[in-house]
This record gives sequence, C-alpha cells and structure tokens, in this order.
Amino acid sequence: MAPSSPYRGRVVVGFDGSPASATAAAWAAEEATVRGRGLTVVHAILPPVMTGGLGVGLPASAELVEQMEEGAREQVRELVGTLDATDVEVQVTIGGPSGVLLEASEEADLVVIGSRGRGGFAGLLIGSVSAQVAAHAECPVVVVRGVAAAGARDVVVGVDGSDTAQAAIAFAFDEASRRGWSVIAVHAWDIPAYDLLIVPNGPVPIPLADVADDEVRLTAELLAGFRESYPDVDVQEHLVHGPPVSSLLDASPNPAMIVVGTRGHGPAIGALLGSVSNGVLHKAHVPVAVIARPATPLEAA
Repeated sequence: MAPSSPYRGRVVVGFDGSPASATAAAWAAEEATVRGRGLTVVHAILPPVMTGGLGVGLPASAELVEQMEEGAREQVRELVGTLDATDVEVQVTIGGPSGVLLEASEEADLVVIGSRGRGGFAGLLIGSVSAQVAAHAECPVVVVRGVAAAGARDVVVGVDGSDTAQAAIAFAFDEASRRGWSVIAVHAWDIPAYDLLIVPNGPVPIPLADVADDEVRLTAELLAGFRESYPDVDVQEHLVHGPPVSSLLDASPNPAMIVVGTRGHGPAIGALLGSVSNGVLHKAHVPVAVIARPATPLEAA
C-alpha cells in the first residue's frame, strides 16, 4: 500500500523560521482546528551551490545538507510546541519554497503562507514566493498579512460576477459559517469618464442611476443562492462607486479576513492575480484569502 500523502485534505503552512512565518503557522493551526483538518508544517531548504576551481557549480556536500535538514527540523519542532493543534505533521523538504507549496496545493485543503520572511517561504515583498503561490496554487491560499484585531468578525469579499468572484464568495460564506462571522459583500464599480468636448461624437454617458440599479440587481442575484445555502450567516451588501481596492480595504473597520479571486492562468504574475487582488495583498493588514479561478472542463481534462 502506498504511503498516505502528508498534504491530502490538510491545511499546509510554509515555515522558514522567521517571525512572519511563525505567525502564519499559528493562524493555520487555528484554521485547521476550525475546519476539522490536520495541519502540515513544511520547511523547504535550498542548499547553497558551491563553486569549483573552474567556476563550475557543485552541489553542496551531503554533510552540509544533513546539517541544514537537522537545523530545519529543530526549528519546526520548537514551533510545533507552540501551536494549538493536535494533528500536526512536519515536512522538511529539499527544494524551492514556491515549488514545494504549489505541489502541496494539488492535494491540500488550504495553503497558508506569511507575507514576509527570510527569502524562503515568504519573500521580502509580495510578488515573490507569496505571489507565486497565490497566483498558481490549485487550492485556496491565505496570505497572512497580519493578525486581525480582537473581536474581528467580518469577512470582506469582492463581488463582480466573474467565475473567480463566485468562488471567492463561496469561500467567504463557508469561512463565516464555520467561525460565526458575518460577510460583507463589496461590489465596487466605476464608469468611464466621458469628455464630449474632446470626443463630440462619442457615446452618450449612461445615467448614473441606471448603472447603480443594474449593479444592485447583479449583486442581489449573485448573493441569493448563498443566502439560501447559509441562513446562519449575516450578510451586508456594500455597493460602492469607487476604486475596488480601497473599497475592499475600507469596507469594515475591523475585518477578520479579506477574500479575493485570481484573474486566470496567464503568463505574468500581475495578470494572474489582477490589479485588485494584487493591490489588496500589498495593502491589507489582515489575512487575505486568494481563491483560484475554477478550472474549465477543457483544463480539467
């Protein structure tokens, strides 16, 4: 019988010994308990490449690799002793942090990562490992940008009618239901500016009231099914005429989490995350859940 996977159906958190990754691990342990899932703490290490006499790169010695692995295991053992979780597994793996976590995301229920670290699991800035994992993961990813304030009960989620927004709404309602939180559904919209002096034959501006009515109707339709499926969740609808990023960040004075969707599977990380999710990841001070676009039947085949 093949050994069971250390990732399948579990909450997986990246750890590199930094304070930010320890904070992410503590959040992941609580989340695993709420979900009734096991927790797997992963420490990826990349041994340095040694330079030979002719400038040829040589692999690190087996002794050095063994020392690095033992040091990583000791760090993780110390961390595990501080976590409030019972079902905890430890994985010390040789490899690139983003690659290891992306592989784990193929089987994990959730991947959690800090936003800053030592250049390992949490790169110096969003746009490094955190952005790579958030953009390419097969399961939901939570980037722990900071710990929510005490008493925070609001899950803020963006609503725009896209497939990724639908997946983000589903995640937000499920999270709120598990934790007894409320959902704040933010539909931020804007209309293009028209300058009839510059383009006298251009399109006639749409009446603002008509646009607002359409947006209200769309939001209500998108949320109707979720309200029915989660009658225990209190829902607030925020229709905001303004920039989406600031609208999401300002939706609650005390958010517990912000949920956004990725854009798709394009070649660039910025395009994958989209300007909204990328902006929220850079500016939020609470955990941010990034939900991947559901695969189409062709992609899943």
